[in-house]
Amino acid sequence: MKKPALLAAVFAATLLATPVFADDFPSAISVSGEATVSVAPDLAQIDAGVANDAKTAKEASDANNAAMGKVLLALKGAGIAEKDYQTSRLSLQPQYGQNKSTGASPVVGFRASNRVTVKIRDVTKVAGIIDTLVGAGANDIGNISFEVTQASKLLDEAREQAVADARRKAEIYAKATGVTLGAPLSVSEGGAPMPLFKARMATAPMAAPAAVAPGEETLSVTVNVSWAIKQGQ
Repeated sequence: MKKPALLAAVFAATLLATPVFADDFPSAISVSGEATVSVAPDLAQIDAGVANDAKTAKEASDANNAAMGKVLLALKGAGIAEKDYQTSRLSLQPQYGQNKSTGASPVVGFRASNRVTVKIRDVTKVAGIIDTLVGAGANDIGNISFEVTQASKLLDEAREQAVADARRKAEIYAKATGVTLGAPLSVSEGGAPMPLFKARMATAPMAAPAAVAPGEETLSVTVNVSWAIKQGQ
């Protein structure tokens, strides 16, 4: 046998004789646990605006500024702090007509609009605030949302329940495969989205008091846990 072939044969025999230690690789059962909690929202947010039409841009802008001034005063009078309302949109746009004889679209006037986003920290006052806004001249109310501001703290109990749910699942798998659970190797929290309830309100002034139902928010948490496993006794 030639020397290179002899060396190759010795190397191959060495590989075959080398034991593979499966215990060198960690074994684990990885599962996800889930839990939810339902809570009442403690913050509401609405958009309110005024729109005014006039023949000239200045007339439309002046009328709109006066109308929004009344809306802002109404918010202040209703106890809304200045930090809780903010201008979200301001526009001044030409309005076009149609000349049937020429097909042209001449400017026939202007529309000025101004919108504010209002945070209401007492959700029981939402309906009253909407009525106040409409009474002050707001003719565009919409995009109502309810939120839970302390969602993370409220989820603490759900986190414990999610870990317990994960362990329950892991024990089922361990029993089915003839092993026992060891110590946790890793724990991570998945996304916990906080849903928002949104509703569109009519843009025309409402004759009857606004009917608003904040309901409850369902908050969820997911944890991913890996446990070391031991051979069953």
